[in-house]
Amino acid sequence: MKIMIVDDHPVVRQGIRLILGADAEIEVVAEAANAREAMEQARHQALDLIVLDLNLPDQNGFWVLKEVRRIHPDLPVLILSIQPEEHMAVRALKAGASGFLNKESAPEELVKAVRSVMRGKRYISPRLAEWLAVDISGHRESLPHERLSDREYQVLCLLASGKSISDIAATLHRSPNTISTYRTRILHKMGIETNAGLTHYALTHQLIK
Repeated sequence: MKIMIVDDHPVVRQGIRLILGADAEIEVVAEAANAREAMEQARHQALDLIVLDLNLPDQNGFWVLKEVRRIHPDLPVLILSIQPEEHMAVRALKAGASGFLNKESAPEELVKAVRSVMRGKRYISPRLAEWLAVDISGHRESLPHERLSDREYQVLCLLASGKSISDIAATLHRSPNTISTYRTRILHKMGIETNAGLTHYALTHQLIK
């Protein structure tokens, strides 16, 4: 099976390559350090699976996920992120990911996840399965960022990373007025008053590095 690794850290990509390369049936044929490189590779490489980080320097990983789903609807994407599963997994699965795994997982679990996804199944860890059971039971109160739309979440992460309204507008190909509107909605939904508050929240909940 031919796999592409998308992560902005060379050391992380090398580690994933070594873990997956130990399996004779898995071949890492492409790597990308950002969203632009990922989409370029996805358009021109014959791939069976993409292992994707959510925190990328130029675009949010959810953007990559949606673009991949648009041009290759049947190409599975496994999210491998430092962000806590309980914060991001459901959003990722709803957006079309075939599985979600935290980077703190054991190497053998990564191989297990890849094999499961390649068999056409969705992969969630035992820890996430337990968390979902509690969530479905109604005994868990949702976190403020879970109420945001995908676009609002993307703007939240960019604002929390210190990007200006104009920078975000250029990155997302939207007008500054549109981004300002998103910011207002985000602050209202989350009950936060300033960008500094958004940054503190995002760091506390590991939404940004």
